[in-house]
Amino acid sequence: MQTRNKIFDDISQLMTNAMGVAQGAREEAETAMKSMIDRWLADRDFVTREEFDAVRAMAQKAREENAALKARLDALEAKANG
Repeated sequence: MQTRNKIFDDISQLMTNAMGVAQGAREEAETAMKSMIDRWLADRDFVTREEFDAVRAMAQKAREENAALKARLDALEAKANG
């Protein structure tokens, strides 16, 4: 009976070691994949959300200033013509 327990203990230890190796391989593969995706995205010149929001805010401000200048110009033209 002792021999049988030794075999089961050995199989159990082998499975535990195999699971540890599989977990390590999975983590290594995830890290490699994340690095590859990060490099691919960096090569594509994508902008970050923060950069996009900053440019969008600048564009909105420019549109508002443009509308204010147009209204001022229209008022000046009306004053000059009338």
